[in-house]
Amino acid sequence: MSGVLKIKEYMQGLGVEAKAAARILKGVESHKKNTALKVIAQRIRDNQEQLIVENKKDLDKGQAQGLDSALLDRLALTPARIAAMAEGLEQVANLPDPVGEISDLNYRPSGIQVGKMRVPLGVVGIIYESRPNVTADAAALCLKSGNATILRGGSEAIYSNQAIALCIQEGLAEVGLPIAAIQVVETTDREAVGEMITMDSYIDVIVPRGGKGLIRRISSEASIAVIKHLDGICHVYIDDDADTDKAINIAFNSKAQRYGVCNAMETLLVSEGIAKAVLPPLGGKYLQQGIELRGCAKSCALIPGCLRATDEDWSTEYLAPILSIKIVAGIDDAIAHIEQFSSAHTESIVTENYSSARQFLREVDSSSVMVNASTRFADGFEYGLGAEIGISTDKLHARGPVGLEGLTTLKYIVLGDGQIRT
Repeated sequence: MSGVLKIKEYMQGLGVEAKAAARILKGVESHKKNTALKVIAQRIRDNQEQLIVENKKDLDKGQAQGLDSALLDRLALTPARIAAMAEGLEQVANLPDPVGEISDLNYRPSGIQVGKMRVPLGVVGIIYESRPNVTADAAALCLKSGNATILRGGSEAIYSNQAIALCIQEGLAEVGLPIAAIQVVETTDREAVGEMITMDSYIDVIVPRGGKGLIRRISSEASIAVIKHLDGICHVYIDDDADTDKAINIAFNSKAQRYGVCNAMETLLVSEGIAKAVLPPLGGKYLQQGIELRGCAKSCALIPGCLRATDEDWSTEYLAPILSIKIVAGIDDAIAHIEQFSSAHTESIVTENYSSARQFLREVDSSSVMVNASTRFADGFEYGLGAEIGISTDKLHARGPVGLEGLTTLKYIVLGDGQIRT
């Protein structure tokens, strides 16, 4: 497919079909949506071999094009990741359906009852890079929340995404739901993104998932509301009152469990009162794992092999085996550093001091704030949302991992019995 006009016609066609499907989904009962999700999950399991074959085409192409190791890791579909996709679909099927929930229903002096009902957003457009599992996660959440969706994956995952899309379409058809409820854009032409983010007649919200360039472009050019996060500059702060073993385990897991993800720790902050007990053994573990350390002067003095950090390191999302380390005077200094350099994604404190934990929770202004836990838990699946459509660091509509409730909105409802206003 080529030519701006052809792309426009193609994308507009997807929009028309998605809008029509969204109208149908509003009235679909929970059990039917749940059945569809379980059927799709089984299709994904049954087609594991084919999914891996198609994914290998993407991996081979990516290696030939020189994609870095972090991107290739995000792109790869393993049997474990395919099983996790299917499990995510089933977990969403087992979650309560938020659509139609009525809350805050109260009688007014006039005799009417006023309340709020949770309803779908309508059509959700999702633009993402690298991770083909997003195709299944987004499909599950949008379908369960009663939204139609148009999915535009990156060109580097085109074969994987199309293979997953086939499983989804077969599952929808089997239970009698419109296959246009979940559409995957088939063209890799970049013009499709430009058209998609201006289709405000058809799409109600855009969710971008990918690199800074993609998200900046969409945020500046979209004529549709955007749910997004730009960076994942996450911090772990080890307090003076931390348990040493607990601190080492949490800080190591937050960085080393997986590198190319937005909830991996990028900066470790250590209070000066505990630094001598924590940093030498922790630094050794990092270096043994092959992680490059960039620290302040005090950190480098405690960790042989640690390089001096630059000012730029504190504001860098590495998505790689690189970690910046800073020794701070205490909790107030740590919070000040986080306020200056954090991307408002996820921060964690390790402490046995209740007052310090409460202060950290109260004063750190990020979408996820943790006590004595790895930042790697900042994830829709781990939060019990089944999956996530993305992480939002904005403060309006949705914040943190966006699951079913984040894909719905509220409308006022009024129940009367013939009342008229006088």
